[in-house]
Amino acid sequence: MSAVLWKKYGIMQTSDWKSPATLLLSAFLFVMAGTAGHAFDMNAGVTKESGPFDLFKFGFKAYKNGQKEDAVEAYRYAAEKGHTGSRWALANMYAAGDGVVENDFEAFKIYADIASQGVEPGSEDTGFFVNALLSLARYYRQGIPDSPVRIDLAQARQLYFQAASTFGVPEAQFQLARMILAGEGGKSNVQQAKKWLNLARKGGHTGAMAVFGNVLFEEGQTVRGLAFLTAALDNCPPKDCDWMQSLQEQAFSIANEEDRRVAVALAPQVISQTE
Repeated sequence: MSAVLWKKYGIMQTSDWKSPATLLLSAFLFVMAGTAGHAFDMNAGVTKESGPFDLFKFGFKAYKNGQKEDAVEAYRYAAEKGHTGSRWALANMYAAGDGVVENDFEAFKIYADIASQGVEPGSEDTGFFVNALLSLARYYRQGIPDSPVRIDLAQARQLYFQAASTFGVPEAQFQLARMILAGEGGKSNVQQAKKWLNLARKGGHTGAMAVFGNVLFEEGQTVRGLAFLTAALDNCPPKDCDWMQSLQEQAFSIANEEDRRVAVALAPQVISQTE
């Protein structure tokens, strides 16, 4: 079971890495599968002394029913008993101010605790661990005002590298490539950035496809670059269409008419191409 929390420039489109909501549902279904024959009743008298799985199930159902205060309390008790999914859910609620007062530093501490424990290969907690890495990378990249967490680009880059290389997460590969292109947290290296962008786009990351195409275009591979930019724009998530359209239109304004025509014709084919 695995997941990625989608941020900023791209969304996961692979079958193995899911949205936070889907990840939580997957964890719930995993728990239910492991407790078959013990149907959970929200009125069954779950208390803070209950087991972590029962508390997690109660918290999940309470959250789905809009009872977020009950969900937070259940997740807290389950988290104290070592339930990773509950800690992850609680961190997300703090990060979003969802059912609790928004507190990025509190979320950061929980994500850091999840990441510090590592994960066993094939563990059902893999998705939560990777999500924690990505969340920590984002916090280190931006910093948290009025907290001890300062901007640390080198640490952010290392966390993205861990998620990108060890777990093959397209979002991590994309963000790592952007940092490498910009020289954030280390040296700039266009060829290394292209490698990660290419992996991310083959993993279904539309934002990576757009940036990959833009890099190719700037290198003089006009037709291929335009083709990737056009294919990305044709498949862009609504929240990302504006910046992808800006990149594509800028490139189109420079290219000649023949290159534009060929690029548009090639766009449906380049999605499966490798560099």
